[in-house]
Amino acid sequence: MMTSSGFLALCVTVGFGLIMASLVLGFVRLAKGPTFSDRVVALDMMSVSIVGFCALYAIKTGVSSFVDIAIVVALIGFLATVALARFAERGLHRNRETEGQPVDMVARQSSGGADAGEGDQP
Repeated sequence: MMTSSGFLALCVTVGFGLIMASLVLGFVRLAKGPTFSDRVVALDMMSVSIVGFCALYAIKTGVSSFVDIAIVVALIGFLATVALARFAERGLHRNRETEGQPVDMVARQSSGGADAGEGDQP
């Protein structure tokens, strides 16, 4: 019969293997692409996998400072995803402007046809 510590050790080992597999698959998606959005999602998935790795390592070693490292990595991953999403959005506006449609027209279309400064004022 398996003890609870033996079961925990088995689960942590299996968890490490699964996290390593997700990191490898994320790196393959990051390298292949084909679009910028695919790469951003792969990078986000890899950062979440690294957070999981840090948490599992904290469980295995009993050192709680790895949980703090996991929190910092999670915050950096979130900020990187937000920054890359804003970068992609600005690139979308630039592409529409070069196609002949000005950026302010894109803003009007996305906001329902009226800018924030326009309205019922005389």
